[in-house]
Amino acid sequence: MAELNLVKCRKIVRGAFEKGRELNLKPLSVVVLDSGGNVLAFERQDGASVGRFQIADGKANAAVMMGVPSSALMERAEQQAYFVGALSGVYSGRFIPVPGGALVKDNKGLVKGAVGVTGDTSENDALCAIAGIEAAAFTAEA
Repeated sequence: MAELNLVKCRKIVRGAFEKGRELNLKPLSVVVLDSGGNVLAFERQDGASVGRFQIADGKANAAVMMGVPSSALMERAEQQAYFVGALSGVYSGRFIPVPGGALVKDNKGLVKGAVGVTGDTSENDALCAIAGIEAAAFTAEA
């Protein structure tokens, strides 16, 4: 069973950055969390603003804590803003319900963690998260 280790985390970050370069995106920041929401890796490309860690972390943490991609949480926020707003308080602000937070799953469909990407549009951030996860031989749910 594949685990998220430092080697895999670095592949995820590298894969996300490579996708960003391929699409000619703005500088990105990428965080990888384990299934408990703990930070395993974070990198910020040159030129990315310094506050991007909190955004990437909020997207990834929202996904892993709720067990769904952050894009699904955005849809939920549109239907039940009060509920999703309360979740931000529950998770001490580490909860950003917009695309760019993707679940990392193994070949059995078990959640191993989450990836958060920020720096470009949320939709492009999600594409980079998927590319990074797949570069490390995991399955992405974004």
